Amino acid sequence: MINIHLIVLGKLKESYWKEAEAEYLKRLKPYARLTIHELKEESFDDKSNTELIKEKEMEKIKDRLSKIKNGFIIALDEHGKQLSSPEFVNTFNNNETMEQRNNLTFIIGGPLGLHASILKSANLVLSLSKMTFTHQMARVFLLEQIYRAMMIKEGRKYHY
Repeated sequence: MINIHLIVLGKLKESYWKEAEAEYLKRLKPYARLTIHELKEESFDDKSNTELIKEKEMEKIKDRLSKIKNGFIIALDEHGKQLSSPEFVNTFNNNETMEQRNNLTFIIGGPLGLHASILKSANLVLSLSKMTFTHQMARVFLLEQIYRAMMIKEGRKYHY
């Protein structure tokens, strides 16, 4: 069974996002051990140094990564590679080693995005769309795509 970690900055606030997440976590249970690591996002305003904010968040992410078994790291970023759902399945099949294939870590940043060093150290920088979504939306969309990938991989009817 594959181990999947989601490192996310911020919490799901609205009940509808929590319900959607719970549904996909339930659906994924037979296929993956999925752990969500919610990290506190840094508060900021228009006068804040955004690079300093991203550096603080980077330290939290790196600290969490140090506690997770080595695997294939995928950072979400609006400028990342865009994949179709069938292409996304290859993320679960074609990693360099069996250990990477069985241990995936996805990183979703906060409103300011991820620090450049996180993007540079990731094995894959992935974009969900050319459009921009809130990090709460991205979290649920990613879970749906992970579930879709599992269904495609298993040859199950879900993706048409």
